[in-house]
Order: sequence, then structure tokens, then C-alpha cells
Amino acid sequence: MSSLGQLEELYVQYNALKGSALVPVLNISSLTTLALYGNNMSGSLPDNICEHLPSIRIFNLGRNQFDGLIPSKLWQCKELRELELGDNNFRGSIPKSLGNLTYLTKIYLDDNNLTGTIPDEIGDLPQLEILGLGINNLNGVIPSKLFNNSMIRGIGLYFNQLSGSLPANIGLNVPNLEVLVLARNNFVGGLLPNLSNASKLEVLDMNTNSFTGVLPSTLCSLKNLQVLNLHSNNLTIDASTPQAASTLTCLFNLRNLTRLSLGNNPLNTMIPASHRNLSTSLLYVVLSNSNIRGNIPVDIGNFSNLISLSLGNNQLRGAIPTSIQRLQNLQALYLNDNELQGNVPYELCQLNNLVELLLAGNRLSGSIPSCLGTLAVALRDLSLDSNLLTSKIPSSLWELKYILFLNLSSNSLVGPLSEDIGKLKDVVDIDLSNNHFTGNIPSSIGGLQNMINLSLANNYLEGPIPTSFKTLVSLEFLDLSQNNLSGEIPKSLEALLYLKHLNLSFNKLHGEIPNGGPFGNFSADSFVSNAALCGASRLHVPLCKNRTKVKPNWRKAKYIISGVLSVILLAAAALILILCKKRNVEVVRETASLHQVFWRRVSRLELVMATNGFHKSNLLGTGGFGSVYRGTLSDGIDIAVKVFNLQLEGAFKSFDKECEMLSNIRHRNLIKVISYCDELDFKALVLQLMPNGSLEQWLYSPKRSMNILQRLDIMKDVALALEYLHHGYSIPIVHCDVKPSNILLDDDMVAHVADFGVARLIGGGDSMTETMTLATVGYMAPEFGIEGSISTSGDVYSFGIVLMETFTKRKPTDEMFVGEMNLKQWIADSLFLDAAIDEVVDADILGTEEDGDFVSRRDCLSSAMRLALACTATWPGERINIKDAAITLTKIKTKYLKDCEGVNS
Repeated sequence: MSSLGQLEELYVQYNALKGSALVPVLNISSLTTLALYGNNMSGSLPDNICEHLPSIRIFNLGRNQFDGLIPSKLWQCKELRELELGDNNFRGSIPKSLGNLTYLTKIYLDDNNLTGTIPDEIGDLPQLEILGLGINNLNGVIPSKLFNNSMIRGIGLYFNQLSGSLPANIGLNVPNLEVLVLARNNFVGGLLPNLSNASKLEVLDMNTNSFTGVLPSTLCSLKNLQVLNLHSNNLTIDASTPQAASTLTCLFNLRNLTRLSLGNNPLNTMIPASHRNLSTSLLYVVLSNSNIRGNIPVDIGNFSNLISLSLGNNQLRGAIPTSIQRLQNLQALYLNDNELQGNVPYELCQLNNLVELLLAGNRLSGSIPSCLGTLAVALRDLSLDSNLLTSKIPSSLWELKYILFLNLSSNSLVGPLSEDIGKLKDVVDIDLSNNHFTGNIPSSIGGLQNMINLSLANNYLEGPIPTSFKTLVSLEFLDLSQNNLSGEIPKSLEALLYLKHLNLSFNKLHGEIPNGGPFGNFSADSFVSNAALCGASRLHVPLCKNRTKVKPNWRKAKYIISGVLSVILLAAAALILILCKKRNVEVVRETASLHQVFWRRVSRLELVMATNGFHKSNLLGTGGFGSVYRGTLSDGIDIAVKVFNLQLEGAFKSFDKECEMLSNIRHRNLIKVISYCDELDFKALVLQLMPNGSLEQWLYSPKRSMNILQRLDIMKDVALALEYLHHGYSIPIVHCDVKPSNILLDDDMVAHVADFGVARLIGGGDSMTETMTLATVGYMAPEFGIEGSISTSGDVYSFGIVLMETFTKRKPTDEMFVGEMNLKQWIADSLFLDAAIDEVVDADILGTEEDGDFVSRRDCLSSAMRLALACTATWPGERINIKDAAITLTKIKTKYLKDCEGVNS
């Protein structure tokens, strides 16, 4: 490269350059443009860099791993126009000498570790148009000179430690300013009226500071404003003057405004009832927790393109206006925690795109509208709790088959609970507590296998606890307290291994309290005030007496047996009819679910704020089509954001595929999607954060270790996830890329299979042919590499390879595997020799022969490796299916625990 003596422009962006690849470039003195953005280069920049690049005009090293100080002699690059060093690891202060670069138009130093103050000298740059210093640790005040620059178009100083008040001259001498982002700093004082003189402003974001005083009505003169975000300050609206009182009115009428966020400010005002035509450009309005009082005006229906309306946590009164039905694009409506009265209007049922409806904490009365069932395709969250509702639950409500969160608690709802509650197959949280429900608990609840939280507390329910509850495999919270439940506590509830909170107090239960599974973790508080429970003394109940054996009466028994056989035959016939009908219904249900709607989209700006501008300290990993960052949404929810690199071939298709797959499948061992962002040049998925990283990180990080049981549990979780994909869905899904980096672990080390960017639906049979390369080398089934054949057995093969890797800590691409030798053959050879298994498994989990349970460990590991070989048979038809693999893993774990107990006893 150093021989290219006449080269003037060099663009090498979004590649894999790393290390000190910059060194040979420094010999090309003719360069005027050097753009190496988006690589993995590292090292520090030489202080005399301008001696090597005397003619440089555009210097772009953004999004790499450079560190050290910004060269103090950059001022010697006299021709420099654009300086882009953002998203690196530079430290220290910003050189004051940058103020000598009189041709400089753009400075991007955001997303580094810079400290100190913003040099006043930068404000002297006569040609400066863009200044990006966000996401650093800068302190001090904003140089007032910045706002004397008539050329400046964009200023981004967000996520720093800047303080003080805004410069008095802000807005007066910046006629071309379009973007001003000062969010997440420590600014104080008022918003100066002069700001409105920056007439070209399009984005004004000063959220999460300590601004005080009156919200200037002069902001309404910013006719080009598209985003106004002043969320989380201490601003108010002075209702004593007519002009100030109309501030909200004029903001609502800005023709280009798409986002208005004034929430979490003590505005102390009313929503104006205006008869003028309100802006149709507004998409998002946030006025929550702002001391808004009065009624919701009828004119609210004129925001015809609104996507999200947040008015929660205020003092709104009166009825919900029926004009709200005109908001046909609305996806989220937050009216919770106000003083609204009247009925829940039927007009809400006209909002076919509604995903989240929060009306909790009001004084709404009457019945639950039966038409809410028509929102089945979109609605995911329905919250009507803490109101004055008095009706039965309409049967149509159980048609919300894709609902995730249903809260009807703390009302006066009556009647029995319908068996149709079992239709809510995707639900994860149901709260029906503090009502007047009667009758038995429907046994169909046992079919809600994704449910995590269930509360039926403080009702008048009676009868037994259904034994079907044993199938609520994801349940973590169960509250059935303060009812009239009778009978015994089903011992089958011991199977609910993830149950952390149980409350059965204040009922009429009797018999022995189970002691297996999660019951060993529950205290006496879970069982107080029941009729005749017995069990362990720590639960403050009597010890159970031995039951007296009763001699059977064979004369009566023969009549009973005849009756039972008749009932069984009738039940079997009925069951066959039900199953046939159910199969048809399931096919229709799951086919329809392919068209269901995601949770409302979030914007790129929201994700930038949530991830500190995609700061490298939040980077969780990089995959085939993009990078994943840790973040926190404004409501405190921790998330993982998968940002797709749209420069890569296939990235658009991968994004669409993940959206399609993740919107239709739900299982406790699959990654959960929260939201997504789909913009022209930016696409991202917002996923459930997995705090413990990936299986790959745990296997190969020297600071982490896992025992045998943890590895068995993780692989069982993966097997259950694949079983759901292959057999729990009317259209089988093939993941196509099962590997340790796609197996993520939550707080409790529960595994979740992720990355569905190359997954495939097998609609026409058991397999399909694919010409694209999907799977990862080493984990790919032989038939795919040779024929491009995709099938569920291909996933089983990948699972088997991962099972081997999990217990050997050897990648299938390890350099030790050459020629005919591979991971599978290495394992197979070891199983022919009794002692050879000791040579292949991870020594950290095998231990030494002096350990008391050494033989138990070796037997367990040998069984796991034999299962792995059964999964990786050369011919697909010879492989074990994933259901049997999951069962086998359970047996291996059970035997190991039993053997260990024998050793320790």
C-alpha cells in the first residue's frame, strides 16, 4: 500500500481491518481523504501524524478501537475539513489547538472516554457546521462562542457531565442551527426565550436535566421543529397569562412536529380544548406524570396519525371521549392512574392496531366491553385493574389469543371463570385478584405453558386446586390465597421447578403439604389459615399421621370397576373428537399468528439514548449480520438491542426473517422480542436482556466455570426450545444455526435460544432445499453441506455437536482436528476405551479419581457423549429426535443425582 504514492482518496469501511493496519497508510503523503470507519483497528495515533498526511482533508477513523490521546499537533493538518474519531477509546482532553484548523467543518469525537471541558477555541472555528461530543465524560459549561457561529448546523453534547445554565446568547446568532441535543447532563436554570430565534431548528432534545421555570411559549415559533423532547426536568406552564396558557395549544399545531415529550415535568396545566385543526404530523405524545388536570378534550381525535399517546399518572377527570376512535393508527394508549369516570367506551374497539391499552387506576365503572375481543390480532397488554367494574368477564375476552399481559384485578367483577381462559396460549401474566369470582378454578389454565405470573387471590373460588397446574412449566408466581379452595395440595405441583412465590393461605385445604421440588423453599406464610394441613414442623402445621390401610370390599369394587370402564370408554370417544377438532383449530390459530403485529416500533433516537449512543462499553457481541448492545429504556427495562449492519449482503433479509419468526413463537427457552426499529437506513430488534451472556462465553472465559448439573440443565433447555420449534407449532421451524454463541443465559442460568435470522419454516413436508449458506461451519449437518437439505434433523445434528462442545470445551473447528479426525470421531473413539473418556471431557468437571463421586461423573459424561453421537449420526433418518433427546438428558441427570446421593450417604 505504501507504494501508492499518488493515491488521494482511500475508503476501506465496514471491513475487518484490525491491529496496526494504519501504519502503512501513513506513508501515502498524497492522501486527501482517509476513511477507515467501522473496522477493528487499534493502537494510538502518532502525535506527528500531520507530517505523514500533510494534505489530509477528511480524516475518518470512527468506530474502531483506537485509544490514547487525541494528537495535540493535529492543528498542523492545515487543510483538514472533517475530523471523525467517534466510537473509539480515546481519553484525555480535547486539544485546544483544534481551534487553529480554520477550514474545519465537522468534528465527531462522540462515544469516547474524553474528559475535561469543551475548549473555548472550538467556538472560534469560522466554518464549523457539526460538533458531536456526546457520550463522553466532559464537564464544565458550554462555551458561549459556539452560539456566535452562523455556520453551525448541529450540536450534540448529550450524555456528559456538563453543568451550568444555557448561554444567554443561545439562539440569537445561529440562523442555520437544525439539531441541538443536550440530553442527560446536569444543566440548570431556565429555557431562554432567545432559543426560538434559531428558526431552522428541527430537533431540540434537552431531556433529563434540571431545567426549571416556565416553558417558553416562544418555542411555538419554531415552525420546522420535528422533535421536541424536554422530558424529566422541572418545567411548568404559567396559566396566569393567556399567552403562556396557550403553549400546549400552539405546540399541538406545529405542522412538522412528530414527537412531543414533556412528561415528568410539573406542567400544572390542562390539555387545551381547541377547535382548530390539530397537527396530523404528530406520532408520539408523552405528557405522563405532569400534573395535567381537567378533561380529555374531544379534539384529541384530530391527531389522526398518532401512534402513541401517554397521559398516565395525572389528574384527568371525566369520561374517555368517544372521538378517540378516530386514532386509527394508535398502537399504545396510556391513561392509567388518573381520575377518569364513566364506562370503558366501546369505541376503543375500533382501534384495530392497538397493542397496549392501560386504563388502570381510574374510576371506570360498568362492564368490560365485549367487543375488546375483536382486538385479538394486535392487543398484547390489557390493564383495567383498580377501577369500579362490576360485570362478568365477557366470553369474547378469551379470544385475545395473543395477549401477553392481562390485569383485571381490584374491581368488583363477578361470575365463574370460563374454561375458555385456556385459549390465551401466549399469556405470561394474568392477575384477576381482588374481585368476586365464584366457582371452580378452570382446569384449562394448565394449558397456559408460557405463563410466569398468576394471581387469583381474594375471590370466592372453591373446589380443588386443579392437578393440571403441574403443566405450568414456566410459572414463577402463584397466588391463590383468600378463597374457599378445598381438598389437598396436588403433589404434582412439585414439578413446577421455577416456582419462586406460592401463597395458598386463608383457604380450606387439608392433607399433606408436598415437600419436593420448589416446596422446600416456601415458608409457613404460604400455608397459614387452612383447614387441616399437615407436614414439616418448619411450616407451623401438625406432623402428618400414618394413614390406616382399609381392607378393600371386592363385592363393591366389581360394580365400581364396571362403572369406571364405561366412563373411560365414553371419555376416550369424546377425547378423540375433541382432539380432532382441536388440531383443526390449532392449525387455523397458528397460521393466523403469522400475520400478528409486533409491539409498537421504537425510534433510532430512543435506542441511541437507551444504549448511551451504542457505546462500546455496552457492546455485548458481534454476529454475522450486526452487533448487540446492552441498554435501558426510559421506563427502566433492561434490554438487548440487535443492530443490523445494512452494509452486509443478506442483512435486510435477516432482519425480516427474525421479525417474522420472533413475532410468532413464544417459549420460556426462546429469546423474547420486546420491540423493533425499522427505518430506512437503520434496523434493529429490541430483545430481552440475557445478563449472563452466551454459553460460548461461559465455556471459554477463564473467569467463569460451570459444573455438570449446570451444563446438563442448559442443554436440556436448548432441547426443549428445539422441541417446541420442531413439534409445538403446526408449521415446523428449523433454526438452522444452533451453536453456543446463539444460546443465551438469563439471571438464573436458564438457557434461551436466540438468533433466528436464518431460520426456516418447513410448510410442505419434513424438509426443504436451500441454496444459500445458512449454518455455521462445524455445526452444519452433512446433508446440508452436500445437498442443501434443511430439516429438523439438521438442528438435532447441530445440537449434538453443541452437546459435545459443552462437555469437552473443544470447538468443532479446533486446530487439533485435521484430516479424517473431527470432534465427532474423537468422541466416538474415546467411548471404545473405558478410560479414554477421561481424556476428552473438560477436566474442570471430571475431577480426579480421588474424588468420591468420580465414577458417577464419568458415567454421566459418557452417557451425555453417547447421546451426542446419537444426535450426530451421518444419515438424518438414523438420528434420535429432539423429544427423545430431552427425555434422555432428564434421565442422565436423575441417575447422576441418585448416584451422588449414594456416594454421599
